[in-house]
Amino acid sequence: MNTAAFAVLTILYIIAVIYLGYLGWKKTRGSEDYMLAGRKLSPWVIGLSYGATFISVSAIIGFGGQSAKLGMGLVFLAMLNIAVGVLLAFIVFGGRTRKMAKKLNAVTFPDLLGKCYNSNIIHLITGITILVAMPLYAAAVLIGGSEFLSITLGLSYNSALIIFTVVTAVYVIVGGLIAVMYTEAMQGVIMIGGMVVLFILTYSLFPDLGGLTGINEALSNMTPPADLVSQGMTGWTSMPTFGSPIWYTLVTTMILGVGIGVLAQPQLVVRFMTAKDDKTLKRSIPIGGIFILLTAGIIYTVGPMSNLWFVDTYGVDAWSYLHNVDQIIPAFIDGAFSNSLFGLFVPIFMIVLLSAAMSTLSSVFHSLGTSAGFDIYKSVQKIRHPDVEPKTSMKLTKYAMLVMIILSLALAFCMPANIIARATAMYMGLCACALLPAFCMALFSKRPLEKPALWSILSGIVSWFIWTVFVHIAESSQLGICRAIFGVDALLGQPWQLIDPLLIALPISTAVMIIGWALCRNSADTRLTSRELSGKE
Repeated sequence: MNTAAFAVLTILYIIAVIYLGYLGWKKTRGSEDYMLAGRKLSPWVIGLSYGATFISVSAIIGFGGQSAKLGMGLVFLAMLNIAVGVLLAFIVFGGRTRKMAKKLNAVTFPDLLGKCYNSNIIHLITGITILVAMPLYAAAVLIGGSEFLSITLGLSYNSALIIFTVVTAVYVIVGGLIAVMYTEAMQGVIMIGGMVVLFILTYSLFPDLGGLTGINEALSNMTPPADLVSQGMTGWTSMPTFGSPIWYTLVTTMILGVGIGVLAQPQLVVRFMTAKDDKTLKRSIPIGGIFILLTAGIIYTVGPMSNLWFVDTYGVDAWSYLHNVDQIIPAFIDGAFSNSLFGLFVPIFMIVLLSAAMSTLSSVFHSLGTSAGFDIYKSVQKIRHPDVEPKTSMKLTKYAMLVMIILSLALAFCMPANIIARATAMYMGLCACALLPAFCMALFSKRPLEKPALWSILSGIVSWFIWTVFVHIAESSQLGICRAIFGVDALLGQPWQLIDPLLIALPISTAVMIIGWALCRNSADTRLTSRELSGKE
Protein backbone atom coordinates (compact mmCIF):
# COMPACT_ATOMS: atom_id res chain seq x y z
CA MET A 1 0.00 0.00 0.00
CA ASN A 2 1.09 3.56 -0.67
CA THR A 3 1.76 4.61 2.92
CA ALA A 4 2.68 8.18 1.97
CA ALA A 5 -0.68 8.68 0.26
CA PHE A 6 -2.47 7.14 3.21
CA ALA A 7 -0.62 9.44 5.61
CA VAL A 8 -1.59 12.54 3.61
CA LEU A 9 -5.21 11.45 3.25
CA THR A 10 -5.43 10.59 6.93
CA ILE A 11 -4.03 13.95 7.98
CA LEU A 12 -6.50 15.78 5.74
CA TYR A 13 -9.34 13.62 7.02
CA ILE A 14 -8.46 14.19 10.68
CA ILE A 15 -8.14 17.94 10.11
CA ALA A 16 -11.65 17.97 8.59
CA VAL A 17 -13.05 15.92 11.48
CA ILE A 18 -11.41 18.18 14.06
CA TYR A 19 -12.72 21.30 12.31
CA LEU A 20 -16.27 19.95 12.18
CA GLY A 21 -15.98 18.87 15.79
CA TYR A 22 -14.88 22.42 16.64
CA LEU A 23 -17.91 23.83 14.79
CA GLY A 24 -20.14 21.50 16.79
CA TRP A 25 -18.53 22.61 20.05
CA LYS A 26 -18.84 26.28 19.08
CA LYS A 27 -22.55 25.96 18.23
CA THR A 28 -23.40 23.95 21.35
CA ARG A 29 -24.89 26.33 23.88
CA GLY A 30 -27.08 24.06 25.97
CA SER A 31 -28.39 20.55 26.50
CA GLU A 32 -30.78 20.70 23.53
CA ASP A 33 -27.88 21.59 21.22
CA TYR A 34 -25.77 18.79 22.71
CA MET A 35 -28.58 16.23 22.57
CA LEU A 36 -30.50 17.24 19.42
CA ALA A 37 -28.28 19.65 17.44
CA GLY A 38 -30.69 22.49 18.16
CA ARG A 39 -33.51 20.86 16.10
CA LYS A 40 -32.53 22.89 13.03
CA LEU A 41 -30.35 20.80 10.72
CA SER A 42 -30.70 20.81 6.92
CA PRO A 43 -32.13 17.93 4.82
CA TRP A 44 -28.69 17.14 3.40
CA VAL A 45 -27.12 16.81 6.84
CA ILE A 46 -30.03 14.73 8.18
CA GLY A 47 -30.18 12.43 5.14
CA LEU A 48 -26.43 11.83 4.96
CA SER A 49 -26.13 11.50 8.74
CA TYR A 50 -29.00 8.99 8.85
CA GLY A 51 -27.46 6.91 6.06
CA ALA A 52 -23.94 7.05 7.48
CA THR A 53 -25.23 6.03 10.91
CA PHE A 54 -27.28 3.20 9.40
CA ILE A 55 -24.65 1.79 7.00
CA SER A 56 -21.58 1.28 9.15
CA VAL A 57 -18.34 -0.56 8.71
CA SER A 58 -20.21 -3.63 9.98
CA ALA A 59 -22.30 -3.49 6.79
CA ILE A 60 -19.22 -3.09 4.57
CA ILE A 61 -16.92 -5.57 6.30
CA GLY A 62 -19.31 -7.91 8.14
CA PHE A 63 -22.29 -8.11 5.78
CA GLY A 64 -20.05 -7.62 2.75
CA GLY A 65 -18.11 -10.69 3.88
CA GLN A 66 -21.34 -12.58 4.45
CA SER A 67 -22.45 -11.77 0.90
CA ALA A 68 -19.13 -13.15 -0.37
CA LYS A 69 -19.81 -16.33 1.58
CA LEU A 70 -23.57 -16.75 1.04
CA GLY A 71 -24.22 -14.95 -2.25
CA MET A 72 -26.34 -12.13 -3.62
CA GLY A 73 -29.37 -12.92 -1.48
CA LEU A 74 -28.25 -10.09 0.78
CA VAL A 75 -29.28 -7.65 -1.96
CA PHE A 76 -32.79 -8.20 -0.57
CA LEU A 77 -31.51 -6.67 2.67
CA ALA A 78 -30.47 -3.51 0.81
CA MET A 79 -33.94 -3.35 -0.76
CA LEU A 80 -35.58 -3.78 2.65
CA ASN A 81 -33.26 -1.16 4.11
CA ILE A 82 -34.52 1.35 1.55
CA ALA A 83 -38.19 0.34 1.77
CA VAL A 84 -38.39 0.08 5.56
CA GLY A 85 -35.33 1.88 6.86
CA VAL A 86 -35.85 5.01 4.75
CA LEU A 87 -39.27 5.23 3.08
CA LEU A 88 -41.39 3.72 5.86
CA ALA A 89 -39.25 5.19 8.63
CA PHE A 90 -39.29 8.77 7.32
CA ILE A 91 -42.79 8.89 5.84
CA VAL A 92 -44.73 7.01 8.53
CA PHE A 93 -42.59 7.39 11.66
CA GLY A 94 -40.48 10.49 11.06
CA GLY A 95 -43.00 13.32 11.13
CA ARG A 96 -44.96 11.99 14.09
CA THR A 97 -41.76 11.41 16.03
CA ARG A 98 -40.51 14.93 15.39
CA LYS A 99 -43.79 16.60 16.36
CA MET A 100 -44.27 14.53 19.48
CA ALA A 101 -40.67 15.08 20.62
CA LYS A 102 -41.02 18.83 20.14
CA LYS A 103 -44.36 19.08 22.01
CA LEU A 104 -43.04 16.99 24.89
CA ASN A 105 -39.61 18.64 24.80
CA ALA A 106 -38.04 15.17 24.57
CA VAL A 107 -34.35 15.04 23.65
CA THR A 108 -33.63 11.29 23.49
CA PHE A 109 -35.56 8.18 22.43
CA PRO A 110 -36.04 6.93 26.04
CA ASP A 111 -37.05 10.44 27.05
CA LEU A 112 -39.66 10.44 24.28
CA LEU A 113 -41.21 7.14 25.37
CA GLY A 114 -41.07 8.07 29.04
CA LYS A 115 -42.87 11.39 28.48
CA CYS A 116 -45.41 9.97 26.05
CA TYR A 117 -46.48 7.35 28.59
CA ASN A 118 -45.88 9.67 31.55
CA SER A 119 -43.76 6.86 32.97
CA ASN A 120 -40.40 7.13 34.68
CA ILE A 121 -40.20 3.32 34.72
CA ILE A 122 -40.50 3.10 30.92
CA HIS A 123 -37.93 5.89 30.62
CA LEU A 124 -35.56 3.96 32.90
CA ILE A 125 -36.03 0.51 31.31
CA THR A 126 -35.62 1.89 27.79
CA GLY A 127 -32.40 3.60 28.83
CA ILE A 128 -31.10 0.42 30.47
CA THR A 129 -32.00 -1.64 27.37
CA ILE A 130 -29.94 0.68 25.19
CA LEU A 131 -27.09 0.68 27.68
CA VAL A 132 -26.93 -3.13 27.75
CA ALA A 133 -27.52 -3.88 24.07
CA MET A 134 -25.75 -1.08 22.21
CA PRO A 135 -22.14 -1.90 23.28
CA LEU A 136 -22.55 -5.14 21.31
CA TYR A 137 -23.11 -3.09 18.16
CA ALA A 138 -20.33 -0.63 19.03
CA ALA A 139 -17.90 -3.52 19.48
CA ALA A 140 -18.92 -5.01 16.12
CA VAL A 141 -18.22 -1.70 14.37
CA LEU A 142 -14.85 -1.40 16.11
CA ILE A 143 -13.89 -4.91 15.03
CA GLY A 144 -14.83 -4.20 11.40
CA GLY A 145 -12.55 -1.21 11.09
CA SER A 146 -9.74 -2.88 12.99
CA GLU A 147 -9.76 -5.94 10.72
CA PHE A 148 -9.01 -3.72 7.71
CA LEU A 149 -6.31 -1.72 9.48
CA SER A 150 -4.56 -4.83 10.72
CA ILE A 151 -4.47 -6.40 7.25
CA THR A 152 -3.49 -3.33 5.20
CA LEU A 153 -1.11 -1.60 7.62
CA GLY A 154 0.23 -4.60 9.51
CA LEU A 155 -0.90 -3.08 12.81
CA SER A 156 -1.74 -5.31 15.70
CA TYR A 157 -5.46 -5.87 16.24
CA ASN A 158 -5.28 -4.25 19.68
CA SER A 159 -3.59 -1.12 18.34
CA ALA A 160 -6.18 -0.72 15.61
CA LEU A 161 -9.03 -0.98 18.13
CA ILE A 162 -7.51 1.69 20.34
CA ILE A 163 -6.85 4.07 17.44
CA PHE A 164 -10.43 3.86 16.22
CA THR A 165 -11.85 4.36 19.68
CA VAL A 166 -9.71 7.29 20.75
CA VAL A 167 -10.12 9.38 17.58
CA THR A 168 -13.90 8.94 17.54
CA ALA A 169 -14.33 9.51 21.25
CA VAL A 170 -12.62 12.90 21.22
CA TYR A 171 -14.96 14.76 18.87
CA VAL A 172 -18.12 12.99 20.09
CA ILE A 173 -17.53 13.85 23.75
CA VAL A 174 -16.48 17.43 23.03
CA GLY A 175 -18.88 18.45 20.25
CA GLY A 176 -22.13 16.61 20.99
CA LEU A 177 -24.72 15.76 18.34
CA ILE A 178 -23.99 18.81 16.18
CA ALA A 179 -20.40 17.66 15.74
CA VAL A 180 -21.57 14.08 15.24
CA MET A 181 -24.00 14.93 12.45
CA TYR A 182 -21.68 17.41 10.71
CA THR A 183 -18.90 14.83 10.57
CA GLU A 184 -21.34 12.11 9.54
CA ALA A 185 -22.50 14.20 6.58
CA MET A 186 -18.89 14.57 5.42
CA GLN A 187 -18.24 10.88 6.06
CA GLY A 188 -21.37 9.97 4.11
CA VAL A 189 -20.10 11.80 1.02
CA ILE A 190 -16.75 9.99 1.33
CA MET A 191 -18.52 6.63 1.67
CA ILE A 192 -20.66 7.16 -1.44
CA GLY A 193 -17.66 8.15 -3.56
CA GLY A 194 -15.53 5.28 -2.28
CA MET A 195 -18.20 2.63 -2.83
CA VAL A 196 -18.92 3.77 -6.38
CA VAL A 197 -15.20 3.61 -7.19
CA LEU A 198 -14.98 0.17 -5.56
CA PHE A 199 -17.73 -1.14 -7.81
CA ILE A 200 -16.11 0.28 -10.95
CA LEU A 201 -12.68 -1.13 -10.06
CA THR A 202 -14.06 -4.54 -9.12
CA TYR A 203 -15.96 -4.66 -12.40
CA SER A 204 -12.72 -3.76 -14.24
CA LEU A 205 -10.92 -6.80 -12.76
CA PHE A 206 -12.83 -9.12 -15.12
CA PRO A 207 -12.58 -7.62 -18.63
CA ASP A 208 -12.82 -11.02 -20.34
CA LEU A 209 -16.19 -11.97 -18.85
CA GLY A 210 -18.27 -9.65 -21.01
CA GLY A 211 -19.74 -7.27 -18.46
CA LEU A 212 -22.20 -7.82 -15.63
CA THR A 213 -24.04 -10.58 -17.48
CA GLY A 214 -20.81 -12.52 -17.94
CA ILE A 215 -19.78 -11.94 -14.32
CA ASN A 216 -23.17 -13.20 -13.14
CA GLU A 217 -22.86 -16.26 -15.38
CA ALA A 218 -19.35 -16.99 -14.12
CA LEU A 219 -20.55 -16.82 -10.50
CA SER A 220 -23.51 -19.06 -11.35
CA ASN A 221 -21.14 -21.67 -12.81
CA MET A 222 -18.90 -21.76 -9.74
CA THR A 223 -19.32 -24.71 -7.41
CA PRO A 224 -19.94 -23.66 -3.78
CA PRO A 225 -17.78 -25.25 -1.09
CA ALA A 226 -19.03 -28.58 0.22
CA ASP A 227 -19.48 -27.40 3.81
CA LEU A 228 -21.88 -24.68 2.62
CA VAL A 229 -23.72 -26.94 0.16
CA SER A 230 -24.47 -29.33 3.03
CA GLN A 231 -26.14 -26.43 4.84
CA GLY A 232 -28.34 -25.43 1.91
CA MET A 233 -26.26 -23.15 -0.33
CA THR A 234 -27.14 -23.47 -4.02
CA GLY A 235 -24.81 -20.84 -5.49
CA TRP A 236 -23.71 -17.23 -5.30
CA THR A 237 -26.48 -15.93 -7.57
CA SER A 238 -29.40 -17.88 -6.11
CA MET A 239 -31.17 -18.17 -2.78
CA PRO A 240 -30.31 -21.12 -0.53
CA THR A 241 -32.66 -24.08 -0.22
CA PHE A 242 -35.84 -23.09 1.59
CA GLY A 243 -35.77 -24.17 5.25
CA SER A 244 -32.04 -24.98 5.24
CA PRO A 245 -29.70 -23.65 7.98
CA ILE A 246 -28.23 -21.06 5.60
CA TRP A 247 -31.72 -19.98 4.51
CA TYR A 248 -32.74 -19.35 8.12
CA THR A 249 -29.53 -17.42 8.79
CA LEU A 250 -29.83 -15.32 5.65
CA VAL A 251 -33.56 -14.61 5.81
CA THR A 252 -34.53 -14.55 9.49
CA THR A 253 -31.34 -13.20 11.06
CA MET A 254 -29.75 -10.95 8.46
CA ILE A 255 -32.53 -9.75 6.17
CA LEU A 256 -35.43 -9.55 8.65
CA GLY A 257 -33.36 -8.94 11.78
CA VAL A 258 -31.66 -5.86 10.35
CA GLY A 259 -34.45 -4.84 7.97
CA ILE A 260 -37.09 -4.62 10.71
CA GLY A 261 -34.79 -3.73 13.60
CA VAL A 262 -33.87 -0.42 11.98
CA LEU A 263 -37.27 1.07 12.94
CA ALA A 264 -36.47 1.05 16.65
CA GLN A 265 -32.81 2.01 16.71
CA PRO A 266 -32.42 4.91 19.17
CA GLN A 267 -29.52 6.53 17.29
CA LEU A 268 -31.66 6.68 14.12
CA VAL A 269 -34.91 7.79 15.75
CA VAL A 270 -33.07 10.79 17.18
CA ARG A 271 -32.32 11.96 13.61
CA PHE A 272 -36.03 12.64 13.09
CA MET A 273 -36.01 14.80 16.21
CA THR A 274 -33.28 17.10 14.84
CA ALA A 275 -35.40 18.42 11.93
CA LYS A 276 -37.11 21.79 12.26
CA ASP A 277 -40.20 20.75 10.23
CA ASP A 278 -41.75 17.95 8.17
CA LYS A 279 -40.60 19.50 4.92
CA THR A 280 -37.00 19.03 6.03
CA LEU A 281 -37.65 15.35 6.73
CA LYS A 282 -39.32 14.79 3.37
CA ARG A 283 -36.39 16.36 1.57
CA SER A 284 -34.06 14.00 3.43
CA ILE A 285 -35.76 10.87 2.02
CA PRO A 286 -34.13 10.70 -1.45
CA ILE A 287 -30.75 11.50 0.07
CA GLY A 288 -30.99 8.61 2.54
CA GLY A 289 -32.39 6.21 -0.07
CA ILE A 290 -29.68 6.95 -2.65
CA PHE A 291 -27.05 6.65 0.04
CA ILE A 292 -28.12 3.12 0.98
CA LEU A 293 -28.44 2.07 -2.66
CA LEU A 294 -24.87 3.22 -3.40
CA THR A 295 -23.33 1.74 -0.26
CA ALA A 296 -25.17 -1.38 0.91
CA GLY A 297 -26.35 -2.25 -2.59
CA ILE A 298 -22.81 -2.04 -3.97
CA ILE A 299 -21.03 -3.96 -1.20
CA TYR A 300 -23.61 -6.79 -1.32
CA THR A 301 -22.83 -7.08 -5.05
CA VAL A 302 -19.04 -6.69 -4.78
CA GLY A 303 -18.88 -9.36 -2.04
CA PRO A 304 -19.98 -12.25 -4.29
CA MET A 305 -17.92 -10.87 -7.20
CA SER A 306 -14.79 -11.03 -5.05
CA ASN A 307 -14.97 -14.84 -5.26
CA LEU A 308 -13.95 -14.66 -8.92
CA TRP A 309 -10.75 -12.87 -7.90
CA PHE A 310 -10.05 -15.35 -5.08
CA VAL A 311 -10.49 -18.27 -7.50
CA ASP A 312 -8.19 -16.66 -10.08
CA THR A 313 -5.57 -15.82 -7.42
CA TYR A 314 -5.73 -18.72 -4.95
CA GLY A 315 -7.76 -21.38 -6.74
CA VAL A 316 -10.60 -21.37 -4.21
CA ASP A 317 -13.47 -19.10 -3.22
CA ALA A 318 -13.13 -16.48 -0.47
CA TRP A 319 -14.71 -18.54 2.33
CA SER A 320 -12.65 -21.64 1.53
CA TYR A 321 -9.47 -19.54 1.53
CA LEU A 322 -10.00 -17.51 4.72
CA HIS A 323 -12.77 -19.18 6.77
CA ASN A 324 -13.38 -15.79 8.37
CA VAL A 325 -16.05 -13.61 6.77
CA ASP A 326 -14.79 -10.52 8.60
CA GLN A 327 -11.48 -10.73 6.70
CA ILE A 328 -12.84 -11.31 3.17
CA ILE A 329 -13.44 -7.69 2.10
CA PRO A 330 -10.19 -6.36 3.65
CA ALA A 331 -8.18 -9.16 2.06
CA PHE A 332 -9.86 -8.60 -1.31
CA ILE A 333 -9.26 -4.83 -1.33
CA ASP A 334 -5.66 -5.16 -0.23
CA GLY A 335 -4.83 -8.09 -2.50
CA ALA A 336 -6.65 -7.01 -5.65
CA PHE A 337 -5.60 -3.37 -5.75
CA SER A 338 -2.50 -2.68 -3.64
CA ASN A 339 0.00 -3.90 -6.24
CA SER A 340 -1.86 -2.76 -9.33
CA LEU A 341 -2.36 0.48 -11.23
CA PHE A 342 -5.12 1.21 -8.76
CA GLY A 343 -2.86 1.00 -5.72
CA LEU A 344 -3.94 4.47 -4.59
CA PHE A 345 -7.45 3.10 -4.02
CA VAL A 346 -6.35 1.09 -0.98
CA PRO A 347 -5.50 4.15 1.16
CA ILE A 348 -8.59 5.88 -0.22
CA PHE A 349 -10.76 2.94 0.81
CA MET A 350 -9.17 2.99 4.25
CA ILE A 351 -10.53 6.52 4.61
CA VAL A 352 -13.91 5.21 3.45
CA LEU A 353 -13.83 2.58 6.19
CA LEU A 354 -12.67 5.12 8.73
CA SER A 355 -15.66 7.23 7.73
CA ALA A 356 -18.05 4.27 7.93
CA ALA A 357 -16.74 3.22 11.33
CA MET A 358 -16.52 6.69 12.86
CA SER A 359 -19.92 7.81 11.55
CA THR A 360 -21.71 4.94 13.26
CA LEU A 361 -19.50 4.87 16.33
CA SER A 362 -20.03 8.56 16.96
CA SER A 363 -23.82 8.11 16.98
CA VAL A 364 -23.64 4.96 19.08
CA PHE A 365 -21.28 6.53 21.60
CA HIS A 366 -23.51 9.61 21.79
CA SER A 367 -26.59 7.43 22.43
CA LEU A 368 -24.76 5.40 25.08
CA GLY A 369 -23.64 8.54 26.87
CA THR A 370 -27.04 10.18 26.85
CA SER A 371 -28.72 6.95 27.98
CA ALA A 372 -26.42 6.65 30.98
CA GLY A 373 -25.80 10.27 31.89
CA PHE A 374 -29.22 11.68 31.04
CA ASP A 375 -31.98 9.05 30.72
CA ILE A 376 -31.07 6.64 33.50
CA TYR A 377 -29.89 9.35 35.87
CA LYS A 378 -32.97 11.52 35.28
CA SER A 379 -35.50 8.70 35.55
CA VAL A 380 -33.94 7.33 38.74
CA GLN A 381 -34.01 10.78 40.34
CA LYS A 382 -37.65 11.27 39.37
CA ILE A 383 -38.59 7.87 40.78
CA ARG A 384 -36.86 8.76 44.05
CA HIS A 385 -38.19 12.33 44.20
CA PRO A 386 -41.39 12.53 42.05
CA ASP A 387 -42.14 16.14 42.93
CA VAL A 388 -38.68 17.49 42.09
CA GLU A 389 -37.49 18.05 38.53
CA PRO A 390 -33.92 16.66 38.50
CA LYS A 391 -31.09 18.78 37.19
CA THR A 392 -29.02 17.22 34.43
CA SER A 393 -25.69 18.38 33.09
CA MET A 394 -23.67 17.91 29.94
CA LYS A 395 -20.65 17.16 32.13
CA LEU A 396 -22.35 14.09 33.63
CA THR A 397 -23.38 12.94 30.15
CA LYS A 398 -19.80 13.31 28.89
CA TYR A 399 -18.40 11.29 31.80
CA ALA A 400 -20.98 8.58 31.21
CA MET A 401 -20.09 8.58 27.50
CA LEU A 402 -16.43 8.03 28.31
CA VAL A 403 -17.23 5.09 30.59
CA MET A 404 -19.43 3.42 27.96
CA ILE A 405 -16.79 3.92 25.27
CA ILE A 406 -14.25 2.11 27.46
CA LEU A 407 -16.70 -0.73 28.10
CA SER A 408 -17.41 -1.06 24.36
CA LEU A 409 -13.69 -1.24 23.66
CA ALA A 410 -13.26 -3.95 26.30
CA LEU A 411 -16.10 -5.96 24.74
CA ALA A 412 -14.48 -5.71 21.30
CA PHE A 413 -11.34 -7.35 22.71
CA CYS A 414 -13.41 -10.32 23.94
CA MET A 415 -15.65 -11.04 20.96
CA PRO A 416 -14.87 -14.03 18.69
CA ALA A 417 -14.21 -14.13 14.94
CA ASN A 418 -17.00 -14.06 12.33
CA ILE A 419 -19.08 -11.95 14.70
CA ILE A 420 -19.63 -8.57 13.02
CA ALA A 421 -22.80 -9.27 11.03
CA ARG A 422 -24.32 -11.48 13.72
CA ALA A 423 -23.66 -8.98 16.52
CA THR A 424 -25.25 -6.23 14.42
CA ALA A 425 -28.33 -8.36 13.74
CA MET A 426 -28.59 -9.29 17.43
CA TYR A 427 -28.57 -5.66 18.52
CA MET A 428 -31.11 -4.54 15.94
CA GLY A 429 -33.33 -7.55 16.61
CA LEU A 430 -33.38 -6.87 20.35
CA CYS A 431 -34.27 -3.21 19.75
CA ALA A 432 -37.21 -4.26 17.57
CA CYS A 433 -38.50 -6.92 19.97
CA ALA A 434 -38.27 -4.72 23.05
CA LEU A 435 -39.10 -1.24 21.78
CA LEU A 436 -40.92 -1.30 18.42
CA PRO A 437 -44.46 -2.14 19.68
CA ALA A 438 -44.27 0.48 22.44
CA PHE A 439 -42.89 3.01 19.96
CA CYS A 440 -45.72 2.30 17.51
CA MET A 441 -48.41 2.65 20.19
CA ALA A 442 -46.84 5.92 21.33
CA LEU A 443 -47.06 7.31 17.80
CA PHE A 444 -50.31 5.87 16.48
CA SER A 445 -52.63 4.98 19.36
CA LYS A 446 -55.34 7.43 20.38
CA ARG A 447 -54.56 6.54 23.98
CA PRO A 448 -50.98 5.33 24.64
CA LEU A 449 -51.26 3.42 27.94
CA GLU A 450 -48.36 2.84 30.31
CA LYS A 451 -49.03 -0.71 31.51
CA PRO A 452 -49.39 -2.38 28.08
CA ALA A 453 -46.26 -0.59 26.89
CA LEU A 454 -44.30 -1.68 29.95
CA TRP A 455 -45.50 -5.27 29.66
CA SER A 456 -44.60 -5.30 25.97
CA ILE A 457 -41.08 -4.00 26.56
CA LEU A 458 -40.39 -6.50 29.33
CA SER A 459 -41.89 -9.45 27.43
CA GLY A 460 -39.85 -8.55 24.35
CA ILE A 461 -36.62 -8.43 26.36
CA VAL A 462 -37.29 -11.63 28.27
CA SER A 463 -38.48 -13.70 25.29
CA TRP A 464 -35.59 -12.50 23.13
CA PHE A 465 -33.11 -13.38 25.88
CA ILE A 466 -34.59 -16.84 26.51
CA TRP A 467 -34.63 -17.75 22.82
CA THR A 468 -31.09 -16.43 22.32
CA VAL A 469 -29.60 -18.22 25.31
CA PHE A 470 -31.50 -21.51 25.21
CA VAL A 471 -32.75 -22.12 21.65
CA HIS A 472 -31.03 -20.21 18.81
CA ILE A 473 -28.02 -22.44 18.24
CA ALA A 474 -25.81 -19.74 16.71
CA GLU A 475 -25.72 -17.86 20.03
CA SER A 476 -26.63 -20.52 22.59
CA SER A 477 -23.72 -22.75 21.55
CA GLN A 478 -21.29 -19.83 21.93
CA LEU A 479 -22.64 -18.55 25.23
CA GLY A 480 -22.56 -21.99 26.84
CA ILE A 481 -25.25 -21.20 29.44
CA CYS A 482 -27.69 -23.76 28.04
CA ARG A 483 -25.06 -26.51 28.06
CA ALA A 484 -23.96 -25.62 31.60
CA ILE A 485 -27.52 -25.93 32.89
CA PHE A 486 -29.12 -28.59 30.67
CA GLY A 487 -26.15 -30.35 29.07
CA VAL A 488 -27.11 -29.45 25.48
CA ASP A 489 -26.38 -26.48 23.23
CA ALA A 490 -30.07 -25.85 22.45
CA LEU A 491 -33.27 -27.03 24.10
CA LEU A 492 -35.16 -27.46 20.81
CA GLY A 493 -34.14 -29.20 17.61
CA GLN A 494 -34.40 -28.08 14.01
CA PRO A 495 -35.94 -25.99 12.62
CA TRP A 496 -36.63 -24.15 15.91
CA GLN A 497 -32.97 -23.74 16.80
CA LEU A 498 -32.40 -22.03 13.43
CA ILE A 499 -35.19 -19.44 13.76
CA ASP A 500 -33.91 -16.02 14.79
CA PRO A 501 -35.16 -14.65 18.15
CA LEU A 502 -36.76 -11.73 16.30
CA LEU A 503 -39.42 -14.00 14.77
CA ILE A 504 -40.36 -15.29 18.22
CA ALA A 505 -39.94 -12.31 20.53
CA LEU A 506 -41.43 -9.57 18.31
CA PRO A 507 -44.79 -11.36 17.86
CA ILE A 508 -44.85 -12.02 21.63
CA SER A 509 -44.19 -8.38 22.57
CA THR A 510 -46.73 -7.23 19.96
CA ALA A 511 -49.39 -9.65 21.24
CA VAL A 512 -48.73 -8.57 24.83
CA MET A 513 -49.16 -4.95 23.77
CA ILE A 514 -52.47 -5.61 22.01
CA ILE A 515 -53.91 -7.79 24.79
CA GLY A 516 -52.71 -5.39 27.47
CA TRP A 517 -54.26 -2.43 25.70
CA ALA A 518 -57.59 -4.28 25.40
CA LEU A 519 -57.54 -5.03 29.14
CA CYS A 520 -56.53 -1.52 30.19
CA ARG A 521 -58.31 0.67 27.67
CA ASN A 522 -61.19 1.52 30.01
CA SER A 523 -58.88 2.65 32.80
CA ALA A 524 -58.75 6.35 33.68
CA ASP A 525 -56.04 8.13 31.69
CA THR A 526 -55.57 11.87 31.40
CA ARG A 527 -52.51 11.87 29.15
CA LEU A 528 -52.48 13.65 25.82
CA THR A 529 -53.43 11.36 22.98
CA SER A 530 -50.97 10.55 20.23
CA ARG A 531 -53.16 12.46 17.78
CA GLU A 532 -52.92 15.56 19.97
CA LEU A 533 -49.19 15.09 20.43
CA SER A 534 -48.56 14.79 16.71
CA GLY A 535 -50.96 17.54 15.66
CA LYS A 536 -50.13 20.82 14.00
CA GLU A 537 -47.58 22.98 15.73
